[in-house]
Amino acid sequence: MVQKSKREGFGLTVSEALYKGTPVVASNVGGIPLQVIDGVNGFLHKPNETKCFSKSVIKILKDEKLGNELGKNGKEHVKNNFLITRLMIDWLDLFEKHLDK
Repeated sequence: MVQKSKREGFGLTVSEALYKGTPVVASNVGGIPLQVIDGVNGFLHKPNETKCFSKSVIKILKDEKLGNELGKNGKEHVKNNFLITRLMIDWLDLFEKHLDK
């Protein structure tokens, strides 16, 4: 998936793609770097680096093993950081910490 934004908050489309195991090539702006870890679950580039975007997409398409690894890592990253169940655990831990005092 390519997300070539000039500005972006938390790109929901980025997390959706990652959660489905799809590698992401995206702009290194706004909240996208929280979701895409360069070289781990996709690739990040400056918005105007069109050739870099192209090279990254071609690299993923030519190397099936790389694409699968990026996709697997992306799904894990979303599961561990952005799902509501993960956020609820954080809230419960916080409440428990303050109730014990």
